[in-house]
Amino acid sequence: MLHYILQTVVFQLLFLMLYDVFLRNETFFNCNRIYLLFTAVLSLILPFLQINSFNKIIPQDYIFKLPEVIIGQKEIVAETITKTDLTKVSSGFTFHWEHVIYLGSVITLILFVFKLSKLIILVFKSPKTKFKQAFLIQIINSKTAYSFFNYIFIGDKIYPEEKQTIIAHELEHVKEKHSIDLLFFEILKIIFWFNPLIYLYQNRIANLHEFIADFKAVKSSNKTFYYQNLLSQVFDTKKVSFINPFFKQSLIKKRIIMLSKQKSKQKNVLKYLLLVPVIFGMLLYTSCANEEKTTNDELLDSNSKNAVDEIVEEEILEIEEVASFYEIDEVPKYPGCETLTTNDELRKCFSNNLNKIIAKNFNSSLGKTLGLVGLQKIDVSFTINKLGKIEKVNVKAPHPELKEEAKRLIGLIPDVIPGKQNGKVVNVAFFLPIQFVVKE
Repeated sequence: MLHYILQTVVFQLLFLMLYDVFLRNETFFNCNRIYLLFTAVLSLILPFLQINSFNKIIPQDYIFKLPEVIIGQKEIVAETITKTDLTKVSSGFTFHWEHVIYLGSVITLILFVFKLSKLIILVFKSPKTKFKQAFLIQIINSKTAYSFFNYIFIGDKIYPEEKQTIIAHELEHVKEKHSIDLLFFEILKIIFWFNPLIYLYQNRIANLHEFIADFKAVKSSNKTFYYQNLLSQVFDTKKVSFINPFFKQSLIKKRIIMLSKQKSKQKNVLKYLLLVPVIFGMLLYTSCANEEKTTNDELLDSNSKNAVDEIVEEEILEIEEVASFYEIDEVPKYPGCETLTTNDELRKCFSNNLNKIIAKNFNSSLGKTLGLVGLQKIDVSFTINKLGKIEKVNVKAPHPELKEEAKRLIGLIPDVIPGKQNGKVVNVAFFLPIQFVVKE
């Protein structure tokens, strides 16, 4: 989930930067509206997209999952895992960082419902009249002016000569259905309340709504009078993010500038083509990232699902061959295995020799020295490069000294004959899980 959130944030940031730098000041308002809505949705679905052909563009290591190495008595290991599982079941609720996200979403939803209910109550309690496609809602003792769907809220203290301009402006919001856009971002804010870019998106499209309404409303009124009306005063507009307020102090200057601006040249519409390489780059990234994630998930899931069964059925330090994720023409050959002919035989020979190195040289007393108790898991990954040498050793272990011990063991692996694919020497990555038990 965290990986998805980070990808979404990065994509939205890139889309907003593209908008602010190249598109924000153009008068292609409807195109900008489509851009903001489209990229907001696209940023949410891009992390799930994967184009397999893109994986061939970037050369990748061929990956093998080595069988799990088990050090210790199988009965003890199985009993330890069983106790661990029972403890997890009986422990009840366990706090996780995702619970904070869910709690925040609930609170944001409650606040949204509260604001929406106040608006609905205002519709039913206030005097209203039908006007073209909308209903005019009169707000007593107020200078407020805003709209929500086909309801235009207007304060009874607004001067009569200003009302016509304001209503014309708000009526454009109604015709363009701008409230749908704002509600869409309200839903995103409920789900992704922690993401500041969602708020920036909503701010950008709310400003854009005002520009659109201004350009259309000014056609039916005097432009000079429209400017004067904007500058005359700042109404006490309610701070609700899913309504379209007529007067917003921080936006008035921008609205006047956009009204007085000449229409953008048609050639500037080509700026939207900048979106193509950006999306292509994102698809390239997600395709490769999803492929790597799928690989790791398959390796780890295969190990975790059968962990207990394998431990009970295997003899101490016995290794059962596991098929690799990638099939290559020639797998790496461990010294002494060169006479074998099939890949399956070569894999098994490699695994058996690696198992002997770990079984013979692993410092089993290290667990007690470090004060560890019970089942200990070490996950090791390394790469055999094109020269047959070990490199890129990474270890995940419950203690730094166990990491160093694992790295020392991998360092004992001799140089091998590298693997080949299509007649070319390739890098081959390995994933090796190790388990051992520290008796109490």
